[in-house]
Amino acid sequence: MSESATAGVRGMSVAAAFAGMRSVAPVVFRAGCPDCRGRFELAASALRLAIGASSRTTFYSFTCPDCGAAVRKPAGERIVELLTGGGVSTLRLHSTL
Repeated sequence: MSESATAGVRGMSVAAAFAGMRSVAPVVFRAGCPDCRGRFELAASALRLAIGASSRTTFYSFTCPDCGAAVRKPAGERIVELLTGGGVSTLRLHSTL
């Protein structure tokens, strides 16, 4: 970083650095339960993403808020991208080979 660029940053207060920022609405994901056919929205904290070595071992899971069923669904590349971008906790599965 140049001397002039860092000098401006050092003189900036925290309040000035965050001035103009707006609060961000929490990310919610639409989901459905295959057992009770319920449709609902879930916060990122209600979902878990497991990324395995193949498409068969990559999935997301949650507990249905309507019936309490444990739901596990496959996650393709786009779903993985959306869930990780939305702050869903991710577990990377490793092969034993």
